[in-house]
Amino acid sequence: MGCVVPRRPGALGYRPAAAGGRSLAAEGAFSGVVLEAGCGTGENALHLASLGLSVVGVDVAETALAIAREKAAARGLDVEFTPADAFALERLGRRFDTVLDCGLFHTFDESERPRYVASLASVIEHGGALYLLCFSDDGPETGPHPVSEDELRTAFHGWNVVAVERDRLQTRFHDDGVSAWVATIRRIEREIR
Repeated sequence: MGCVVPRRPGALGYRPAAAGGRSLAAEGAFSGVVLEAGCGTGENALHLASLGLSVVGVDVAETALAIAREKAAARGLDVEFTPADAFALERLGRRFDTVLDCGLFHTFDESERPRYVASLASVIEHGGALYLLCFSDDGPETGPHPVSEDELRTAFHGWNVVAVERDRLQTRFHDDGVSAWVATIRRIEREIR
């Protein structure tokens, strides 16, 4: 599966492997207001918007966001693309039912991951879902900054890690893809006191 849009490698150079892949969007995994963290040029956010979802895409790359806005206008889709620091998502001043991270998590080193996870917690509704795709260390070929399943689960300690599944992620340099994880993670509901 991987990301929601199985197309050619995007601006960041990778996409989900197509063979045998599944689509979270086709399975109806996304609901409510959706945030794509690290949206790049916006293909995933645009696809979700084309399905009728309300979507906000954030990235630090202004050039990528400008391209995403142009694509949205050309396709007649209403998607909000806005600059944001992944470590300070609370500055968006809103909360989301579903979050997609397609290739952002693995760019952070182990010391940065707690800040990113805390930032996600500040914007995901209690019980909300996070769908995360990252390079995996499980396989003969790995992408840059591969993450072990244990590292992924540890980073989201205190969350409900529903599933971590093996997948392939195509890159500009690996036509058959590299090892990846697709994780379904839920923010735990508030404790009743």
